[in-house]
Amino acid sequence: MSNRLQDKIALITGAAKGIGFATAQRFSKEGAKVMIADLSNEAVNAAVEQVPNAEGCVMNVTDRASIQMAVDQIMERHGRIDILINNAGITKDARLIKMTEAQFDDVIDVNLKGVFNCTQLVVPHMLTAGSGAIVNASSVVGIYGNFGQTNYSATKFGVIGFTKTWARELGPKGIRVNAVCPGFIATEMVTAMPENILQEIEKRSWLGRLGTPAEIANAYLFLASDEASYVNGIALEASGGISL
Repeated sequence: MSNRLQDKIALITGAAKGIGFATAQRFSKEGAKVMIADLSNEAVNAAVEQVPNAEGCVMNVTDRASIQMAVDQIMERHGRIDILINNAGITKDARLIKMTEAQFDDVIDVNLKGVFNCTQLVVPHMLTAGSGAIVNASSVVGIYGNFGQTNYSATKFGVIGFTKTWARELGPKGIRVNAVCPGFIATEMVTAMPENILQEIEKRSWLGRLGTPAEIANAYLFLASDEASYVNGIALEASGGISL
């Protein structure tokens, strides 16, 4: 049994499915005690049943009171939070000319303000401990932009800004902050796209395929582990070389 995260307490948002769920599985295999955070009680319970050494937190990243309650419960039970994976995210795509204000606001609220909320409420405990690792989910569209994703691209560029700022602020306190920029990954969100668009995306990747949630979980694992102990403030692209 590998143990790169032995006995670490890891809070993962958006962990009931997709990349977050794959990350919970991977971290559990590496010895972490995993806190699976997501919106629905039912989804959280179903995920917890499938991941050894996991506990559930029903939490909405746009609702600070719900985050605070989850963080307080984790602290009460375990006394610390070693790793925060800010993975929760949504898309509501439309071209600029067609995008509604609600579509814009909803994506900003979850993908940008949600990362701010979770980090701001977890970091005081990491500061007390004098250590911690935070990994934020950005995206290749947070580096290059993407047609129809004004809101999503803006949030993912913003997350890189958070990452580089917090790496400066928190690095001297023993807390590392990094981001992962996935390309197109075979999650429910992506595989729901029309077949012709998926084929186009596969052609653009130099590996000729979509990525898997487990491959992004591996990138999160590296940055969260002590193997990345001198890595701070990076945005690691994991995209099959789609940007080349």
